[in-house]
Amino acid sequence: MSVLTLKNVFKDYKLENKSKFTALQDINVSFDKGELVSIIGESGSGKSTLMNLIGGLDSDYTGLIEIDGKDLKSFSSKDLDDYRKKKIGFVFQSFNLIPHLSVIDNVTIALTLSNEKESVKVAKATKILERLGLQEHLKKKPSQLSGGQKQRVAIARALINNPDIILADEPTGALDSATTLQILEILKEIADEGKLVIMVTHSEKVASISSRIVEISDGKIASDQKQKGYKKGKKFSEEEQKENIEKKEKHLSWLSAFKLSLHSMWASKTKNFLMAFGVSISLIAMITMLAFGSGLTGYINSLAQSYSNPYVVTISKRTQIEEGGGMSSFFTPNQFTDEEITSVLGDVNNHLQSNDNDFRAELDQNVDYGFSIMTGFSQSAQVTLDGEEPITQDIFYLYTTPPYYDENQMLAGTIPTSNVDENNVGEVMFSDAIIKALGFESREDAIDSVVTLKVSISGMPEITRQVKITGIVDVSVFENMLVMYVDFDYLANIVAEETLEENGQATTLMPTSLYITTDSEDTTNLINSYLQTRDDLTGSVEDQLANMFSQMMSTFSIALAVIAGISLLVSLIMILVVMYMSVSERTKEIGVLKSIGARGKDIKKIFTAESIFIGLLSGICGIILSLVFGGILAIIFTSTIGFAPISYEWYYFIGALVISVLISTLAGLYPASKAAKLDPVESLRHE
Repeated sequence: MSVLTLKNVFKDYKLENKSKFTALQDINVSFDKGELVSIIGESGSGKSTLMNLIGGLDSDYTGLIEIDGKDLKSFSSKDLDDYRKKKIGFVFQSFNLIPHLSVIDNVTIALTLSNEKESVKVAKATKILERLGLQEHLKKKPSQLSGGQKQRVAIARALINNPDIILADEPTGALDSATTLQILEILKEIADEGKLVIMVTHSEKVASISSRIVEISDGKIASDQKQKGYKKGKKFSEEEQKENIEKKEKHLSWLSAFKLSLHSMWASKTKNFLMAFGVSISLIAMITMLAFGSGLTGYINSLAQSYSNPYVVTISKRTQIEEGGGMSSFFTPNQFTDEEITSVLGDVNNHLQSNDNDFRAELDQNVDYGFSIMTGFSQSAQVTLDGEEPITQDIFYLYTTPPYYDENQMLAGTIPTSNVDENNVGEVMFSDAIIKALGFESREDAIDSVVTLKVSISGMPEITRQVKITGIVDVSVFENMLVMYVDFDYLANIVAEETLEENGQATTLMPTSLYITTDSEDTTNLINSYLQTRDDLTGSVEDQLANMFSQMMSTFSIALAVIAGISLLVSLIMILVVMYMSVSERTKEIGVLKSIGARGKDIKKIFTAESIFIGLLSGICGIILSLVFGGILAIIFTSTIGFAPISYEWYYFIGALVISVLISTLAGLYPASKAAKLDPVESLRHE
């Protein structure tokens, strides 16, 4: 039985004007193993079309093509891939070697598609290349070979899977006379070993060494003659047949796809590095934005925590702008009434009780009071330093000393108390900004200096007192603000004195803040978590400002994230365009891969693996450059503002790497799918 039989085969091409052109008509011919067949004919006679049909590259025909008694038309797409991989070996006129692969990698590419072991691949390829006289050129690239050497590499590639049929399309068309004879001798040896070798040629010299000459004219077989005296080769062994059958189930692995992608990427390393660098810019912006937001938020929170105490809870009334009151209500003290104090403490007690916290029994005995006003509208506070030219300075914020202040937070002096001296001079503490505004040359000069304090609180008579500066404080987030601290009891006493003198009845100063000293951080956290559920209550001023800055940074981070997202989208489009161009540039390579049995899935794997590598390269580049950029920013910030608000977390880098790989993979899906769907015949014709 013939290895290859064609019966009543017709092949038509549809033209642009919807008419058709018949390239092959009524082809009836059969071939046996061991034959060296030359198919001759004028250009356009249908020789190459016939080769494409036999090679399984083109399935759009009518009639019957049988391979070992099996109808090629009945083959599925997977069967055709296996057929080209195991049964057919192509040798092209233009060699069609993959330029970025070495000689041995070009030869073993078919075995790579079959997921063969590396040691087996190298051994087989080396044996064939040594037979063809290329043992000294294994590691060379195709560009380093002569035309004859390239054709011998192409023949080695065709032989590597030990196919039944070798299809050679003008195998000597680009070679000189001496090299032509060498290649023909090799092809004759292959046929003599029992394989079917079919050559398309214009050369009478090539045809003359064949065992059989088939002439095609106008798509028909004009003649079919066997050369007398040609000795037929041996049969193909059963062991070799078994080997081919066993390998049909193996396909390109992801590991092999990644290796092929690395070869391709290295061949275009400049382009790929520039593309990775472009994508990394978006990642740098994203990582730096996150680090800056985290660093600044952490710095503000650490400052707020340094001026608070994990065992003290601050409770204040949330500022509400009253209807018709305008902004003046924003500056009016939010004082607690006795009833409100009782209610708030009762609610806190209930919350502690519902959570089985025993501190509720001690709550009432651990409450201190505080008072604060922000100047503006009917609120005012100022101090005057007497001298030849008195200096008066407005105070932005009057604040009673919280119970958690300690000596570590002092720049100089001591914390004020409720004590007054024999001249009824009280004690106050100022921020460093007031000391500078009053003209003191040093902080030490300011300590124990007496100034005149005037305070006007809404609904109360103006208070004027002589006070002594006992301390200078670093007021954290208020560092550059004009802030005064006073003892609550001292302030309550002078309010009572002034109102008694003015109205004949002393007024009790109601607190704007409640300070609860707890027994543990767990109790503190429990109460603070309860306060977050209340719309009418809030924590300390430091906590409020820290939360405000955190919210601002969150908003800022979201804005930057949107910008980074747009940049990443642009990067995705850039990768898609570059990968699409890569598919176009490597169209012939794709055709070669399909001609040696690569499935659409294999082509897709190769290009998808390449896009994954680009994502990895972009992510690594982005991480390294963001660290370098962050280091530069840290130096600049430290030298200008004294600290570096940049804090990196490990998950920033993992996230950036994942995002980079994800967008790169997504960008590569369409080009990879397009590559997988390319027609092998059209791909091989691509220039």
